[in-house]
Formats: sequence, structure tokens, C-alpha cells
Amino acid sequence: MIRVRVLVEALLDFSDEDSVLLIEEKQAEIFKGVCLVRDALSALIERGELGNKMIEGLRVAFVGPPNCGKSTLLNLISLIDKPSSGDIFINNQNIKYKNNSENDQIRADKIGIIYQQNNLLPDFTALENVYLSRLAVNNNKNEAIFDAKKIIKSFGLSSRMDHFPSELSGGELQRVAISRALINKPEIILADEPTGSLDQSTAKDVFKTLYKLKNKNRLIIYATHNRLFANMADCKLEIIDGNIRKSSNARK
Repeated sequence: MIRVRVLVEALLDFSDEDSVLLIEEKQAEIFKGVCLVRDALSALIERGELGNKMIEGLRVAFVGPPNCGKSTLLNLISLIDKPSSGDIFINNQNIKYKNNSENDQIRADKIGIIYQQNNLLPDFTALENVYLSRLAVNNNKNEAIFDAKKIIKSFGLSSRMDHFPSELSGGELQRVAISRALINKPEIILADEPTGSLDQSTAKDVFKTLYKLKNKNRLIIYATHNRLFANMADCKLEIIDGNIRKSSNARK
């Protein structure tokens, strides 16, 4: 099943004028915080496993103010960024950064990513944006289109799949982005402030969609500054002033 271990010495996005000395002073605190992330995830996954299977799946929320390191951590887990030190394990596989194509394949096979600004390709329709992601791992176009239509329809967008991103509302764009993240049946879903650019009503609807994606074979990790959404996670980890701590306010 899924095992993610992140050991990174720097989570904070230090500005250019911050000195190396400041980073070194914070190093011990940051490392301790990242170890807490590892231990909290490991403990929850162990409790949720029976014969190496997660019974109900797991939702983990990273919460904190802007620029506290939430996106940095998600970029590390998604293999987009390389850690300055430490290791990242997925399915007990120690990720190496000498082979970018291999990491790209791992990301395509196992990780679905949902961005705040959706990152849809503007010159492609909703359907094309979804099924093109499948072609990265399987070149069967007919199968990719069939599966993409099925997912898009499940989100109530049957009449919108031939529309371009510029013709869709904010909520529709995020549902297409979620569909794209699901097309390869990922074991890990990472969502970086997926409702941050939406109005409150639309944000609630989109989050409900994201919330329902949990299943026994899936780990969902999302970053948010919305306390209500964060409290609905199985595990909530707060990033404050360079420190990471487990919160007791997460859903039981």
C-alpha cells in the first residue's frame, strides 16, 4: 500500500535576502517538524492497515498561512521538486533523482495533482484535458476517451465536456481538474489550495467532491488555509513559524 516518508530539512520559502545563517538556525526545528509529518502519517496508515491494506483510506490536511511551506511540501511529495536532503519513499521505493523520466512515470502512474488555478490547457476541451493525461501512461486513445467521459459525467459535466476552459465556471474548471487527476486511478491525490480561488459556495461544492474521493486504496493530501475544510481531514498538520505540529481538531 501507500507509504510516504518525507525527510526534508527546509520547508519554508525563504526570500533571497534571508541569510544562510538564518536557515541553519531553523534547521533543527524544521527537521523535527518534518519528522512529525512522517510519524503522523506512518501511525495513521499503520492503524488503517490490515494485511497491508488501508481499510478506509486516509485524508491528510496541511494547514497554515500563505508562504508557510505547504506548497513546497506538496511539490516534494509529488516529485516536482528535489529535496535538499533526506529521502522520499513511495510504496517502499526510495525515490532517486538521477532519472527524471522514471520519476515522471511514477508521478503519472501513482499521483494525481490538483492545482489551485487548475492548470488546464486553454486550447483543449475539458474532455481533451482529461484524456490526454491517460495517454502519458497508456496510448490507447479510445480507452482513454471512454474513461474520461465516464469520470466527467460522474461530476455532472456531461454537457460541458466539449467546452474550452475559457467557457467554464470556476467550479466547473476545478471539477475538470479533479477528473484529470483521477484518470490514471492514482493511489495518492495531492491538492494545493484546490478551493482557494473560488467563492464560498462554489468552494464548498468542490470540496465535497474532493472529500468523496477517499477509498481504501487512496491517500488524499490537501493544503488549505480554510479551517473548516482542514478539520474534516482524518489527520490535520499545522505549519506555523517553520514548525509542524499535529492538531487534535481533525475529524475523528
